Amino acid sequence: MDLVAELIARQEIVDALHRFALGRDIRDREMLMSAFTPTAEFDFRPAAERCGLTGMPLMTGPEMIADIVLDPRVALDTTHSVSNCLVTLGGDGASLTALVEAQHLPTGNHSRHALLKNLYTVELLPQGRRWLMHRVRIENIWFTGDPRVIVGG
Repeated sequence: MDLVAELIARQEIVDALHRFALGRDIRDREMLMSAFTPTAEFDFRPAAERCGLTGMPLMTGPEMIADIVLDPRVALDTTHSVSNCLVTLGGDGASLTALVEAQHLPTGNHSRHALLKNLYTVELLPQGRRWLMHRVRIENIWFTGDPRVIVGG
């Protein structure tokens, strides 16, 4: 891969995580879903368990991921900040690790919050010029506030 193609690939890989994060924050279902392969796995369970949340499912496929992350019964105002991205290209895919800080506040009641700093480990596959997230594992590094806010509690 030449240098320009590699730089474009690296930007597209990080863009997949940005599409997910911004899609969540502005509640844009299509943008959020555009970040994932049809058979994607999104595993928030390690982060949830560290925060004391139980019963979180392994999310599979863009529809299920969007249904849970954008569940209208859990009205949240969120902001996600993505940093410290490290991309590794190899074989037919790529990997990405990043720190993601996620602020969650109940819509209409910002007196409560959950602020999480999470480590995302992502496997991606190319689709044309775009890269899509195929497996996402989220581990919590630290949190403040009330994590139950995330699930509408």
